[in-house]
Amino acid sequence: MTTAVPELLTVPEVMARLKVGRTKVYDLIRTHRLVSIKVDGCRRIPDHAVRDFIVGQIGEAA
Repeated sequence: MTTAVPELLTVPEVMARLKVGRTKVYDLIRTHRLVSIKVDGCRRIPDHAVRDFIVGQIGEAA
């Protein structure tokens, strides 16, 4: 059985997907609203974390 490895996004890629600035992305990471990992000192966000964040925001707005 193989498990799909999530695509890891850079902060600028997440900025583009969420249409927000760099500071906002780091704020979401700092407050644990957006999951991230560090790879050799570089912050990376799994693509599913961005989807989960968006779905959560939609759920809160409903």
